[in-house]
Amino acid sequence: MDWIISDELGLTVGHLVGWGAASAMIVGGVAPYIPQYRQIKKTQDADGFSLYVCLTLLVANTLRILFWFGKRYELPLLIQSIVMNATMFAMIHLCVTIRKKNQIIRARERIFTDMDKKYFWAWTDFQSYVDCMLVFSVLGAAITYLLIEFSPFVELIGFLAVFTEAMLGAPQIAKNLQNKSTEGMSVCMVIMWTFGDLFKTAYFVIREAPTQFWVCGSLQVLLDIVILLQVWMYRHNTAAARRIRRGD
Repeated sequence: MDWIISDELGLTVGHLVGWGAASAMIVGGVAPYIPQYRQIKKTQDADGFSLYVCLTLLVANTLRILFWFGKRYELPLLIQSIVMNATMFAMIHLCVTIRKKNQIIRARERIFTDMDKKYFWAWTDFQSYVDCMLVFSVLGAAITYLLIEFSPFVELIGFLAVFTEAMLGAPQIAKNLQNKSTEGMSVCMVIMWTFGDLFKTAYFVIREAPTQFWVCGSLQVLLDIVILLQVWMYRHNTAAARRIRRGD
């Protein structure tokens, strides 16, 4: 009897740990953007945050959703992708609103239907970003539907999804290099990225997710570390930029 109770208790604890890890995967991916969202809203300055981070995650998670239809991975990872897309649209909406509000001289409206490559992902209205991702999603879904039985194509979608997400830090690295500063970027966000990506990569390995997931997760951790190094390298420039913004 004791053995049965112990066995049942172990199973229950195992379930709780599993549910906790799954919940952490869903919520943990969104959590790093909360301090960045609050910082942008508080300072009314979105220049330090690269919207290409949002583009990277929207593309990556849309591809991951399409990959699920060809190769069923764990449901929490699918839910995480849906939640992350909603979060990225919230970030874009905030940044676009603030940038329009801060315009001193009213510039010409730039929208998705202009089809101007020069202003791709630099549109002045939120709807354009939604339209762009709708077009991408519909085209991706149509191609996936036609080639769903072709295994190499399905594996390619999986690789592109996680590789694109692995390159998440690249736009922010480029933005920091351009500014020679990390002013406007939430360091808390990057620290949470790093811990989240470490946890996520470990989760992929333990849960035996497709190989693409943990390989690209490791790359993502490496880029997070590069950004943290930029925080240290540009610390003096960042402090100076912050004093100028405050008017000190």
